Amino acid sequence: MNIRYRVTLSVEERLQLEAMVQGGKGAVRRIKRAQVLLAADRGSTDEDIGRHVVVGTSTVYRTKQRFVEEGLENALSEQPRPGAPRKLDVGQEALLCAVACSKPPEGRARWTLQLLADALVRMTVHTEISDETIRRRLSEMDLKPWQEKMWCIPKVDGEFVARMEDVLALYAEEPDERRPVVCFDETPRQLIGEERVPTRAEPGKRARYDYEYVRNGTANVFMFVDVNRPWRHAKVTDRRACVDFAECMQDLVDVHYPHAERIRVVLDNLSAHTPSALYQRFAPAEARRILERLEFHYTPKHASWLNMVEIEIGVMVAQCLDRRIPDKATLISEVANWQRRRNAERARINWMFTIERARDKLGRAYPVPARNPAKVLPEPVTFSVAGY
Repeated sequence: MNIRYRVTLSVEERLQLEAMVQGGKGAVRRIKRAQVLLAADRGSTDEDIGRHVVVGTSTVYRTKQRFVEEGLENALSEQPRPGAPRKLDVGQEALLCAVACSKPPEGRARWTLQLLADALVRMTVHTEISDETIRRRLSEMDLKPWQEKMWCIPKVDGEFVARMEDVLALYAEEPDERRPVVCFDETPRQLIGEERVPTRAEPGKRARYDYEYVRNGTANVFMFVDVNRPWRHAKVTDRRACVDFAECMQDLVDVHYPHAERIRVVLDNLSAHTPSALYQRFAPAEARRILERLEFHYTPKHASWLNMVEIEIGVMVAQCLDRRIPDKATLISEVANWQRRRNAERARINWMFTIERARDKLGRAYPVPARNPAKVLPEPVTFSVAGY
């Protein structure tokens, strides 16, 4: 016999359901059950409710039944769904986590789902475990043993802090045309040509290029970025040796900033980035003339991200160099065109990392200042004189 269940909501229940539906926060199924109960309370038929809420009439019937028999909360909640029990218990899942975080088998670079499943079969009572079971358990633990990330942990000591705050203080200074701040770095590039001519894209057809390519040597791109104005300059060379660095510094002094009294240059710790490089390229008098106009500020070791030019090089690679460029002449032309457009757009780097933020973020890693031992004063000497 088909029992007809009548839904009658109290004032508090109706207000609770209306707030849930109007707020739209929560599981979709829970909100739909609330809509079903509100419509049923107003006297709508099961067919009308199903049509407006977009659910089946059987769902409407079961929701009304659970409300009448079990109450509002049970009517809104999910019933336990039938299904097989979990393949791995708590101890076996902990074992899976330990194995996934361990060294992979000999001859394998990393763990795979199949390797982990085979390992658990050998170590537990299970005769077989599917890759999908391993994938689900690893997903629940947010563990991906096949992924790796390369990073470098710098040693935050007194030298690191001193160099970092020196560079950040330069960035925070008011602009001074007589003492500009210029960031400098370089990026090596491979010159790669096409083995076969690529085909252009057409409507409904992607551009195509052959996986084979021709190696045509290497080149280097030096990059200058002014911290306080929207200017950058890229120079293509064959190498990044000491003589190339020295010529870049000569260009910086004589071509790009001929009227500056002193140019503060921010650069990393590459062996070529030293004053001695200028003496290897120029006569002593010329090297001294150039160095008297320069002031080098070095970033900490393993902290080249403090050099603002790293951001600009990343932009250049993404916008211009992320493709096959066959020869040095093409590289020079493409870099020059990119540089011209970038300067015309007056693009600038919005640097937000300051000394204050560094002390806030890295304060716990800062070295603890050493205290001078307290001076121990000699105890006062008292004298006793007889008769006084």
